[in-house]
Amino acid sequence: MSAMKIAACQMVSGPDLGANLVAASRLLESAVAQGAQLAALPEYFCLMGHHDSDKLAYAETLGHGPIQAMLSRAARELRLWIIGGTLPIKADTPDRVRNTTLVFSPSGEVVARYDKIHLFAYDNGRESYDEARVLEPGTQPTAFDAEQLRVGLSVCYDLRFPELYRAYNPCELLAVPAAFTYTTGEKHWELLLRARAVENQCYVIAPAQGGKHENDRRTWGHSMIVDPWGEVLAVVPEGEGVACADIDPARLAQVRQQLPALAHRKL
Repeated sequence: MSAMKIAACQMVSGPDLGANLVAASRLLESAVAQGAQLAALPEYFCLMGHHDSDKLAYAETLGHGPIQAMLSRAARELRLWIIGGTLPIKADTPDRVRNTTLVFSPSGEVVARYDKIHLFAYDNGRESYDEARVLEPGTQPTAFDAEQLRVGLSVCYDLRFPELYRAYNPCELLAVPAAFTYTTGEKHWELLLRARAVENQCYVIAPAQGGKHENDRRTWGHSMIVDPWGEVLAVVPEGEGVACADIDPARLAQVRQQLPALAHRKL
């Protein structure tokens, strides 16, 4: 495996689809300008509406629609691997969508699809969320190869379920596009990302929503890239930005050789 520079793009998306796509394009261009060969956008990069149901009106059929067209065009023109955050893809269940990550190769082709498996629910008396009201869950883990780099896909709340990531071993990179709430992100975001990196001895790229949105929701941000030893290599605390770092094959081999935990699994 050769070295590869990767980029986690942080956004503060709103209800205007066109404006969000322009912002995403700008960040992808910035990632390439910094030498990135693979870039990842956050969950809901294309739309953070006033209501959960707003995304139903923007749901696309696989292979068609302005969101997919923008991602394909950007990948092709920038010669970039793009992990396309998430976008709403039409589901089999009426009044539901899949929260879907699509991966585009530098030729602009879709090479992988992952539908978010674990749906977030939270209620502390002040904040209340239930993604199952609008989302239909996925069922299958999905990985893909970017050149010689094996990448396992997940989305946001999936981060709390380590068994999903075990399904991806061996893997060099785990992707976690997210829109963590400020409340949960402040306590658990970095902790969980570093744990997934350490226990799977691989890199983690975590592009996030980060800031105050037009719908009055505040997301935690802190998009980051973590190495296999749990070291945070780059981070964007809040607001729009790009975190870049290198996938270092020598570092990966060193961690796995000096502490061969993956080979010691029993259960």
